Amino acid sequence: MTEYGRGPGSEPWHPEDPLYGDQGWGGQQPAAGHAPYAGEHQQQYPQAQQGQYQQDQQYQYGQGQYDTGQGQYDTGQGQYAQNQYDTGQGQYQDPYQQGGQQQYQDPYQQQPQNQQQQHYDGGWDTGQHAAAPYGADPSATYGGDPAGYATRQEADYYGTPDAYPPPQPPGRRRAEPEPATDWEAEAAQEETHPFFTGDDGRDEDEGPDEDARGGGDGGGRDRRGKQKTKKGGRNGLACLVVAAVLAGGLGAVGYFGYQFWQGQFGEAPDFSGTGVSATVEVTIPKGAGGYEIGGILKEAGVVKSVEAFVSAQTKNPKGGTIQDGVYLLKKEQSGESAVEAMLNPASRNNLTIPEGTRNATVYTSIDKKLKLKPGTTESVAEAKADSLGLPEWAKNHEDVKDPLEGFLFPAAYPVSQGDKPEAILKKMVARANQEYEKAGLESKAKGLGLKNPWELLTLASLVQVEGKTHDDFRKMSEVIYNRLKPTNTETNQLLQFDSAFNYLKGQSKIDISEDEINSNQDPYNTYTQRGLTPGPISNPGNEALTAALNPTDDGWLYFVATDGMKKTEFAKTLAEHQKLVDKFNDSRGN
Repeated sequence: MTEYGRGPGSEPWHPEDPLYGDQGWGGQQPAAGHAPYAGEHQQQYPQAQQGQYQQDQQYQYGQGQYDTGQGQYDTGQGQYAQNQYDTGQGQYQDPYQQGGQQQYQDPYQQQPQNQQQQHYDGGWDTGQHAAAPYGADPSATYGGDPAGYATRQEADYYGTPDAYPPPQPPGRRRAEPEPATDWEAEAAQEETHPFFTGDDGRDEDEGPDEDARGGGDGGGRDRRGKQKTKKGGRNGLACLVVAAVLAGGLGAVGYFGYQFWQGQFGEAPDFSGTGVSATVEVTIPKGAGGYEIGGILKEAGVVKSVEAFVSAQTKNPKGGTIQDGVYLLKKEQSGESAVEAMLNPASRNNLTIPEGTRNATVYTSIDKKLKLKPGTTESVAEAKADSLGLPEWAKNHEDVKDPLEGFLFPAAYPVSQGDKPEAILKKMVARANQEYEKAGLESKAKGLGLKNPWELLTLASLVQVEGKTHDDFRKMSEVIYNRLKPTNTETNQLLQFDSAFNYLKGQSKIDISEDEINSNQDPYNTYTQRGLTPGPISNPGNEALTAALNPTDDGWLYFVATDGMKKTEFAKTLAEHQKLVDKFNDSRGN
């Protein structure tokens, strides 16, 4: 096939082809008004396969010759038919000749329009044969006589620059080129961007215009030289811009890479020294870890970074023992200094209640911590005791001096300026409830021979104030249980504790006369009143509670603080007890 259509057949080559249907190639006959193509070698069509043609006029070549005006033309098939064809048109210039110099005569006569169609029957008549009628001259497709020609016969439809290329004979038709692949097209495409070609987008023809403005050929040459220099300058500027962008990108990558490395492997940002004079109060919640503590300190301005504090805490052997509470710390100190300050009890802005402390002492401490008038907290405790969170088993007991005694659990409580006494007391009671529930006072009291957890708490408070060491606590607990027994004929259920008498007196004396102590009938005087005191006489800690729940079973019934302060000795009989009393008197110089 060609780009204009197929060979002889039922379909045309192209709708706008003046030789519609390939009718001029059967016998190398041109359409009316066209010159034959000089020098074209004619191909003989096979005769056996043609049959009758319906549209395209075919001519059988016989043995003969025809004269083109240039000499004899031999087709290699013998001579053409005897009849010589003469167009009668005279001579005209072939537009396909180079330079249009050679003159020759058209060998064909002009064919009439309404000739009968020729059929193939093994040979051809020597008469003239016309092309298949179209009802009009083929050139009528172009709307009349072609421009530039006197008549249609003189028109050449392939002689103008905008015309289709002339159709090729069947034997010389070229196959359509294979479509180029994308990569071949890209390879064949030449780069035209000014950045790569060095062109600034201007045509070379602009030079003379600039020369004309510059005045003369010499100025034009100078300008062209300057223009080339300007192109190079623009390319250099573009390269500089690209280099600057790349340098900026590399700089950004390096900066963020350094920040990443610094965050992962470098030392954390940190202040130096022990801080400035300005202080800040920070509250550390219970159960807070290193990162949470560091975040609180960083937000308060104590340390520069969380990582600095965590690193210092990890390096310090005691760093994991930092407790919850309120701390008064200096600002802008190093992580190491902050860890050391938090391990120092002096930095803690807490209210610390030691084991065995009486409520009266606790009230005074709260007033001082909050800078309140003395007696303020005690008044709040008396007025709001039932609304501070006491359990039901701790309420409505007779002869109790302070219903909150034993429920201000010994611990460290964070206290800040502006706190109210009621709020602090509630924290203490809540902590006591938590610890007593954990110890199991309610469930274990009756198993120990006591009426209720209130008596168990009271017993623990006595153990707390009379014992000195952990071992003392358990022995002291057995002494109380043994003296409370109905079978006790040694003391007849009298505890005879000096600590109880001191509690009712609001004092802490060692030297108490027998007349004073034996004459007082207060319910808290265990020298004159059998059994336990009406209520706790202190706030026991966990050790005393554990001892109250797990006393020894060695038969201890007596004890004496032989040095008056730190050393307690125990006895099982009255005689052994008297020896301990003599030892005490000797130490006192009595």
